[in-house]
Amino acid sequence: MAKLKLGIIVGSNRRESINRKLAQALAKLGANDFEAHFIAIDDLPMYNQDHEQPVPAPVARFKAEVETSDALLVVTPEHSRSIPAVLKNAIDWGARPWGKSSWPNKPAAVIGTSGGAISTAVAQQHLRAVLGNQGLHLLGGEAYIQFKPDLVDAEAGVTDESVRGFLKAFIDRFAGFAGRFVLDRAAAA
Repeated sequence: MAKLKLGIIVGSNRRESINRKLAQALAKLGANDFEAHFIAIDDLPMYNQDHEQPVPAPVARFKAEVETSDALLVVTPEHSRSIPAVLKNAIDWGARPWGKSSWPNKPAAVIGTSGGAISTAVAQQHLRAVLGNQGLHLLGGEAYIQFKPDLVDAEAGVTDESVRGFLKAFIDRFAGFAGRFVLDRAAAA
């Protein structure tokens, strides 16, 4: 089977985002199964229903990239015990205008990292509720990574063997999950 087109959305617009580093490491670990593409969200204007017809050019680009992805990986930090505003804004734009949502029926996985012991547990819980409501099919299980300095090196390699093994198992499980959806869609077509 050909590689799946994986759209990766990082829920942070921070230049040195540790979640972006985690996302790059996951893209590298999943390179045998996925052709990864990072979908930018930092250029999206704040959602405003007054601007839905026509949608702004960055929104049209974002929606097209989501729609052409076979699967989506969302890697997010936690802000104020919830979803970062930049990520929620992207989700809202992806769902609009009414009747033209880019989200439904895509397999998706959620993961995140922070320096704290429970990492991004609360944000991921909120994010799963929001994405499930948008019609995405979410990989079960939890994946919270406590980020430590130098966990991901300059070549997107994971330096801790046990964390690397966990992340490899996570991305492999997601590849199998997403692959079943793509095969089911092809069979139904």
